[in-house]
Amino acid sequence: MEKKKVAVPLVCHGHSRPVVDLFYSPVTPDGFFLISASKDSNPMLRNGETGDWIGTFEGHKGAVWSCCLDSNALRAASASADFTAKLWDALTGDELHSFEHKHIVRACSFSEDTHLLLTGGVEKVLRIYDLNRPDAPPREVDNSPGSIRTVAWLHSDQTILSSCTDISGVRLWDVRSGKIVQTLETKSSVTSAEVSQDGRYITTADGSMVKFWDANHFGLVKSYNMPCNVESASLEPKLGDKFVAGGEDMWIHVFDFHTGEEIGCNKGHHGPVHCVRFSPGGESYASGSEDGTIRIWQTGPVSQNENESVSGNGPTGKVKVSAEDVTNKIEGFHISKEGKSSEKD
Repeated sequence: MEKKKVAVPLVCHGHSRPVVDLFYSPVTPDGFFLISASKDSNPMLRNGETGDWIGTFEGHKGAVWSCCLDSNALRAASASADFTAKLWDALTGDELHSFEHKHIVRACSFSEDTHLLLTGGVEKVLRIYDLNRPDAPPREVDNSPGSIRTVAWLHSDQTILSSCTDISGVRLWDVRSGKIVQTLETKSSVTSAEVSQDGRYITTADGSMVKFWDANHFGLVKSYNMPCNVESASLEPKLGDKFVAGGEDMWIHVFDFHTGEEIGCNKGHHGPVHCVRFSPGGESYASGSEDGTIRIWQTGPVSQNENESVSGNGPTGKVKVSAEDVTNKIEGFHISKEGKSSEKD
């Protein structure tokens, strides 16, 4: 009988609590990067290709629910249960600004032009901060029907997307008027919403459904029932021919975009999967789990031997970087005190 090839991921240790959000930067002159948010309060930056740890952003005093990088991967932002969203220098790890909120901040997103930061959370208020004047009061859009779970920008920063923790559907807001212009109807609350790289689709996960919406006309394009409740889904960015989804059953399922047929299933996590995201070139995708690890899976045929698989060392090991493209990033980064964010047994 032919031996089935098992996908061997890169396993990235370092977080001591569940990983709840992942975000890839676009490809930059220095390569591309992956930032992770965790309940351990320490967002981490990694080389997106190898998973190697670059540095830890230290300063939050509560769980970090969301994180993102700007389009040049020069700045990072994070949203936390400590009632703040923070802006960071992604080259040095320095905190550039802390934006105070009145309750838990669940989501944050840089505008496409990188000048604005959008936040949302338990307060039911969308806030838009001008990063050129970080001390200025933000613009507030405060008629969200529920506690905000996800936020994103689309249409060259003219439209904002948001979903709620306890109410179904996705709301699309006109930035100029601050009014809801469209609601995408779902059965359950939307736990993940991703705007595709080419701006054509919005991918949502709600309950056991993954849906693809036309990002310009807002019609439903595809709707697929999943094998279990899924928390996150991501569309392959280059060909758009497949998508991944992860959730309660701890597996990363790969599906054909056109037919909805399951074409792969990756096992390895030891807890529910909270987030999945494709890398900007579509050659791999990352998953973050309740088990505190990030796993990076190759999209194509697996070429590495099994003994090569467990790379992507966390701060527990020495920072080893094979790719030269990240040396600029590492040179200035304050590497956290050795045991500070290492994995607790």
